[in-house]
Amino acid sequence: MARHLARPGSFHRLLASRHYPPSSPVPPPRPLPLLLLPRTLIPSSAAAAAAATMGFPRRGRRDVAAASAPASSSSGTEVAPGAWGKVSAVLFDMDGVLCNSEEPSRRAGVDVFAEMGVDVTVDDFVPFMGTGEANFLGGVARVKGVKDFNTESAKKRFFEIYLDKYAKPNSGIGFPGALDLIMECKNAGLKVAVASSADRIKVDANLAAAGLPISLFDAIVSADAFENLKPAPDIFLAASKNLDVDTDECIVIEDALAGVQAAKAAEMRCIAVTTTLEEDALQQASPSLIRKNIGDISIRDILYGGSNAYHNERTENIENISSLGKSSPEILNGATNSESALSTNSPSSNDHSREGLLGSRRDIIRYGSLGIAVSCLIYTIRNWKAMQFVSPKGLFNYLTGGDSSIFANNEGKPLTSRIQQIKKYLADFETGGSATYVPGFPRKLDWLNTAPLQFGRDLRGRVILLDFWTYCCINCMHVLPDLEFIEKKYKDKPFTVIGVHSAKFDNEKDLEAIRNAVLRYNITHPVVNDGDMYLWRELGVNSWPTFVVIAPNGKVLAQISGEGHRKDLDDVVGAALEFYEERKLLKNNSLPLALEKDKDNRLLASPLKFPGKLAVDVLNNRLFISDSNHNRIVVTNLEGEFLCQIGSSEEGLLDGSFDTASFNRPQGLAYNAKKNILYVADTENHALREIDFVNETVKTLAGNGTKGSDYKGGGQGTNQACSMVFYVSSTIVLNSPWDVCYDSSKDTLYIAMAGQHQIWKHNTMAGVTEVLSGDGYERNLNGSSSTRTSFAQPSGISLAPELQELIVADSESSSIRAVNLKSGGSRSLAGGDPMIAENLFRFGDHDGTGSDVLLQHPLGVVYASDNQIYVADSYNHKIKRLDPVTRKVMTIAGTGRAGYKDGPALSAQLSEPAGLVEVGEGKLLVADTNNSTIRYIDLNEKGAEVRTLDLIGVKPPSPKPKALRRLRRRLSADTNVINIDGGSSMEGYLSLAISVPDGYHFSKEARSKFDVDIEPADAVEIEPVNGFLNSEGQASLKYKRTSSSSTTGRINCKVYYCKEDEVCLYQSVAFDVKFREEAISSPAQITLSYTVVPRDNSSSALIAAGRNGRV
Repeated sequence: MARHLARPGSFHRLLASRHYPPSSPVPPPRPLPLLLLPRTLIPSSAAAAAAATMGFPRRGRRDVAAASAPASSSSGTEVAPGAWGKVSAVLFDMDGVLCNSEEPSRRAGVDVFAEMGVDVTVDDFVPFMGTGEANFLGGVARVKGVKDFNTESAKKRFFEIYLDKYAKPNSGIGFPGALDLIMECKNAGLKVAVASSADRIKVDANLAAAGLPISLFDAIVSADAFENLKPAPDIFLAASKNLDVDTDECIVIEDALAGVQAAKAAEMRCIAVTTTLEEDALQQASPSLIRKNIGDISIRDILYGGSNAYHNERTENIENISSLGKSSPEILNGATNSESALSTNSPSSNDHSREGLLGSRRDIIRYGSLGIAVSCLIYTIRNWKAMQFVSPKGLFNYLTGGDSSIFANNEGKPLTSRIQQIKKYLADFETGGSATYVPGFPRKLDWLNTAPLQFGRDLRGRVILLDFWTYCCINCMHVLPDLEFIEKKYKDKPFTVIGVHSAKFDNEKDLEAIRNAVLRYNITHPVVNDGDMYLWRELGVNSWPTFVVIAPNGKVLAQISGEGHRKDLDDVVGAALEFYEERKLLKNNSLPLALEKDKDNRLLASPLKFPGKLAVDVLNNRLFISDSNHNRIVVTNLEGEFLCQIGSSEEGLLDGSFDTASFNRPQGLAYNAKKNILYVADTENHALREIDFVNETVKTLAGNGTKGSDYKGGGQGTNQACSMVFYVSSTIVLNSPWDVCYDSSKDTLYIAMAGQHQIWKHNTMAGVTEVLSGDGYERNLNGSSSTRTSFAQPSGISLAPELQELIVADSESSSIRAVNLKSGGSRSLAGGDPMIAENLFRFGDHDGTGSDVLLQHPLGVVYASDNQIYVADSYNHKIKRLDPVTRKVMTIAGTGRAGYKDGPALSAQLSEPAGLVEVGEGKLLVADTNNSTIRYIDLNEKGAEVRTLDLIGVKPPSPKPKALRRLRRRLSADTNVINIDGGSSMEGYLSLAISVPDGYHFSKEARSKFDVDIEPADAVEIEPVNGFLNSEGQASLKYKRTSSSSTTGRINCKVYYCKEDEVCLYQSVAFDVKFREEAISSPAQITLSYTVVPRDNSSSALIAAGRNGRV
């Protein structure tokens, strides 16, 4: 994982941490911040709370505390009273001062040289201690005459060994008394910093291993930014400047000769400890004081140079923190105000004060340490699931950026230069001796799309790209087109992509669930189910997605995390293929592939393919289904009879007619009854689409097919017409919109923007699309305003008009939340971690109330007419009911195990249901995604059951014919067909005369229309071939037969009519005009009349069908 920060949403994270503001126009890519990094072992809030609880002074206070008698010193001259001077800051060296790490460092150095075949001892490193890892290793290499010594490679291997073997978190390498002295310094109002010649990776790792939170320090200065290390003063001078403290007010604590010399060069006082060198050696640099170790340094040594002067200086800007007469619990409760402090300076009072101070200081340190330990324990327990993903190698890769140096300095260069630079890197890499080899796949692992593979057998001689992914992760979906591009480019080369599925959620460990994901996303490369995270830990992976490039000989060439690396990966794969082909190391053996999509006859014949979301038009008896993997919208009546299809089923972003328009895995749907319009979240086109049923066209409202990174919005989308087909040109770019809901009172569409963890809104009148809620950081944070609120892949959204809120299924935090429509702030309703916003691992299956509830990646939600919220708890394969007032959650359908079974609701089985819609009070339709079916639940029935909606006439898409020809369209199930005798005349007139009953009128906004079908196509000409009915429901057409043979002309009519002050309805009518064989020359006048009969808009037909077993 790269070291740099990144824009929100560029990868899937264990826990959120640092971010650039989402308003940055082009934020840099960001890796996954880990839960168990040293800087987050103890949350800064917990550390601050602990400090406040223990009565520590705020940063910047000039409090000075009296101390106990000085610890025994091995040497050093006591400073005369008043000669020591003012002290404002303490700069701690790390190795040998705070951490007992010098000996482990030397042992790690011995291990590095042993791998090179060079025999060294720990004593060889002593002269180079405290000078930084480059000098530490390079100095020994020079002494031993190691040729072609690569300092950077050696440092990298040193850190790997050191972190893996010698500096595991909380391994106890801290010196006794280190934490006590740091606390005493802070209590005395002193600033504290770490100033080390070690690289930052080692500083962070050592402090974590020593149990010293980074939040304790006001600054950390390490060797990374400096050319001149100790004994040069640069590091100490930088620390002084960082703390804004003059050098003559800084005290340095050092163990190495170079460190003492650096302190002197910086004109700072120095207390030396003999943990590394003997006293005589240290005396060469003339430190101010010498003590045995940090535990023997007292606060008096720091403040007064070991003199008794503090007795005479207590009245100079002193705030006595003595707690005479108070118990330790009172101190921990912060009862250290001025009223409880001693105000007398009498000798007896002073003595008494010091006695009280000694006890309180010990209590402070004891209870403070205990508080921090308890905080760590609680933090770890609450996040134990995230802990499973952490490894020492992963920590190392987080701190170093992984094996990403192969990508360095390639930006902006032409392709040939980039390839040559990578090949040069590979040449150096192969001659070095510190390469990491990829571990073998454990034999117990299950594979998809192939028989089991092994690096030493099937994959030897091939360049391998490992993709660490988990199928819930939106970022993992975003990179699939990149992988497909690279696979196609090098399909004839010895190159293979292998998806290493490393599950976040428990449900994702199931092989059948992964198989469904492979089918859903059309993944054709080999996939291995690494449910126990073996390869994840061995290679130090710490985020989804992560890519690891493997050489034909099994060496790890590169590792990089996040989205947006197509060019980087393409360059490395192309260069590696060239490089290893020149060295005759490639073998293009065939692999035992067997694609899952070729094995699933059920899915091939299924009318639907992983349907995502649903919407209904109850008044017109219509059900809308996002048939996601068929790239179309299917419309049926509420009994499941086919009405029409929108979209060609071809993957793409094309506006136009119902037949020619295209989608790319559409998800969310929302119906506008006033305008007879359906809105679509066209997820993988990153677009918002509009389906106009009046004009039978599709157009794009926002988005242009490109994944966006705009976290504010505010612009308008535009469409540019070209003939009868509309190509998209939009000024607004979206990022994986997953669901939509429509507010008719405000003409506003709300969008769950899963790709960048926000809720957006689109004004359908003004055409403006902008953010409503969420700052773009992936976390479960509830706040009072939009910018104080964060989401984690919101995937379901529903309007709760009575509450003036949106109900959101926040899938990655496994929670249900409510968003205030006015402020954009949010509140928690159920699930998720109520304490730690960054914890996205609190999931499970437990009904209850509020935050006690455990959900698992819910994808669908609907606020129903009974004022209850129904939740598709997708990875628990259940439907649950949530009371928004009491926040109580109860399972109403599903067993918790994936499957397909109708019957009593609590024993029925579903498989990752993702969409819900209400078709009447207590009646739900469910998009049962992995079963590729629509399920039905009537909660009004005693002993409610789950049934399957029988889709009549819905067929899977058929391949397009190579040559276009005119075909008579299939009539929808709700079309009334009127047979008309056309007679024998060779020509004449057809008069359409359609009427509506009393109390109804033809719609003024949606004009009723007609079009013509002929069979055979050239047997008769009818003009015009399409048009509109007038305000009275009339139109005139002329026909002329070209043959005396029998033929049929069909006039299709779409009639839009309204009842006063209510939404409009429609009726489909078809007149089949059948012309006889004999021919008569005189013209005919044929009337096509029909009176619309308003349908019964109740859902009784659906209920009856369900009871009769058709549902």
